[in-house]
Amino acid sequence: MENKCCVLGKGWGMVVGALVLGVSIILAVSNLKSYDRTVTVKGLCEKEVKADKVIYPLAFKVAGNNLESLYASVAEKNAVILDFLKSYGFEDDEITVSLPQVSDRDAEGYTQRSMRYIITSVITVYSTKVDNSLEMREGLADLHTKGITLIADNWSYQPSYLFEGLNSVKPGMIEEATANAREAAQKFADDSGSRLGKIRTASQGQFSISDRDANTPYIKKVRVVTSVVYYLRG
Repeated sequence: MENKCCVLGKGWGMVVGALVLGVSIILAVSNLKSYDRTVTVKGLCEKEVKADKVIYPLAFKVAGNNLESLYASVAEKNAVILDFLKSYGFEDDEITVSLPQVSDRDAEGYTQRSMRYIITSVITVYSTKVDNSLEMREGLADLHTKGITLIADNWSYQPSYLFEGLNSVKPGMIEEATANAREAAQKFADDSGSRLGKIRTASQGQFSISDRDANTPYIKKVRVVTSVVYYLRG
């Protein structure tokens, strides 16, 4: 009799164990299925910032047949431009005077020409004084009245405005982009009758910096997009 009880006890134990194991497997599979459901969303953040550095080249040309007098003319005009730049608050260490570029039209094979030599002179401002450069730009006509005509139709001599303070805005922009992504995921979860779960994966796109528009190159648009995959529950 005792042996029968032991056998029955072991049998019931095996049955109960099998039931518990079966329930555990069902719950595990159910949990796996619930975690299989995900939603992928993107969060965008854009911010307008002002340039914090300027590269501003001022270039002009002189032409003639006497090379010595042309060099003297270049030196004179360079001095006028230097005084002009300093009047707008630029220091010597922010101004670079490049070596004059001489073009000898005889050496280049021009047979019909009225002037043999053309000299190009370039003076470049490299500075963090962006506001000063904008004021200076408004006063460039003063150089024309002093006999200096700047080259305006060559992209090599157009001003460049840069934004180098990206690290100062990165954390806030990433936070905002991530929040926007979560908001989009939450709306999807609500619309689908689900609950938003944890983040499965997340990736941050590259930051891009571009001019806001063609007329205000000193205003920059910083942009970043984050991509986040969330689990959906329920």
